[in-house]
Amino acid sequence: MIIAIKNNQTIPLQSIPVLGYEDFLSLNTSYLKDEAKHCLNYFGYPTEGTLKLICCVANDTDNTIMISSCVLNQEKIVYPSFSAQHLSFHIFERELHENFGVQYSDHPWLKPVRYAFNRADKNSEIANYPFYQIHSEELHEVGVGPIHAGIIEPGHFRFICNGEQILHLEIQHGYQHRGIEQLFLCRKSLLQKSVLAESIAGDSVAGHTTAFVNLWESLCNYKADDDLQFSRTMALELERIAMHTGDLSAICTDIAYQLGSSVFGRLRTPVINFFQEWCGNRLAKGLIRPGANHFHFTEGLAEQLIKVFDAFEPDYLEAWNELKELPSALARLEKTGVVTREQSASIGTVGMVAKTSGIVRDIRATHPHDLYQKLNHQPVIKRHGDVYSRTQIRNEEIVQSMRYIRGMIKKIPEAIKDRAPISSAQKNSFVISLTEGWRGEICHCAITNETGELIHYKVKDPSLHNWLSLALAVRNNEISDFPICNKSFNLSYSGTDL
Repeated sequence: MIIAIKNNQTIPLQSIPVLGYEDFLSLNTSYLKDEAKHCLNYFGYPTEGTLKLICCVANDTDNTIMISSCVLNQEKIVYPSFSAQHLSFHIFERELHENFGVQYSDHPWLKPVRYAFNRADKNSEIANYPFYQIHSEELHEVGVGPIHAGIIEPGHFRFICNGEQILHLEIQHGYQHRGIEQLFLCRKSLLQKSVLAESIAGDSVAGHTTAFVNLWESLCNYKADDDLQFSRTMALELERIAMHTGDLSAICTDIAYQLGSSVFGRLRTPVINFFQEWCGNRLAKGLIRPGANHFHFTEGLAEQLIKVFDAFEPDYLEAWNELKELPSALARLEKTGVVTREQSASIGTVGMVAKTSGIVRDIRATHPHDLYQKLNHQPVIKRHGDVYSRTQIRNEEIVQSMRYIRGMIKKIPEAIKDRAPISSAQKNSFVISLTEGWRGEICHCAITNETGELIHYKVKDPSLHNWLSLALAVRNNEISDFPICNKSFNLSYSGTDL
């Protein structure tokens, strides 16, 4: 009834079992009764006048991905929802409803996601978004955005409060639907597709681009050599260090701890500046390419990076030790913005949110790729699910990533001057690629037709899973704690508004 594959494995499209809808629903929702399984992606694409659904469920115990499909009966226009049985499917079904008009009889929260230009219901407009309301003279609403106080993407937060206490938060995006997935089909050159992957989320260039190049190489039956895998793994871990350090600065800013804000903010700079030295771009754009490495990591770069770390590490550890022992900081961080293990499992969180709630979800360990297959990565797991846990995990992953990189640069692969060119993509095929970005699990899926051209490309940023966890985390907290809760997640606006 299913086909089980590995990360970055290409299979014939026809090998994916096609089930009736009732069996399709029962099978995939039953998987999620086991916490070690979660939905990676669930999407639809039009084919031959019908809508074909594909569901991808990860088994984190045996490192496999279970794939199944269903062709919707066009005569039956209302379907029972996956979400009624497991809430983690809610965002995927909302997207299916918005994009293709799929109707559900029992979906708990059937609201628009992105307001795509080609959405099924053109009468559904962002100005008329159906916000949840509670009518009471004792309650009031607070709206934040979509014009943000910073320079990030637009998003709207609608609070319902009793005095200072948050009873409910609804988060709504979709203001800048960019059509990234459709652009993958329109851009014909491989370079254009690579640049597009780099543009999905500006702070996760290495994460999304690595997912794309691994997907494309698998689709073209190309085996990445040690030099390519080294650069990609190195870039992912450097990106993790830089973004986690910047987040620690922002967390300190939101609790008015100026010393931590200044020190962590300063320390992020030399890490991203090293990307500039390596490939000419501080965010690693241009570094990762399918079947090519234009910026081989040299012994000279290794010596320079060691100097960066030798200067970074003592100042970083001193700043961290000050933060973790400061009573006024801990008073703001501990027991604030809690996401319980039960909540985390029910909504299908990934990355830091899952790991701080005691759930082991880290692609580097559960579905390893590139050099992670040799690193024996041990995920950092916390139990309390609060702001402090999300702060702690950043610290421990920074230290862990520096240790990985120091080990890697002791044995730098030789540069390969004459690589074999990448061939054409396999025909009538399906491929899925997973990477662990610094926020969590990134998933790219692709489908090709009888000529090897892309007919569907599906991107999932980890934020798609985790925005709901922020809404749950702030309940019963004071509204003044929202900024620190929000920053402790630091989810992507653009990554969910594809």
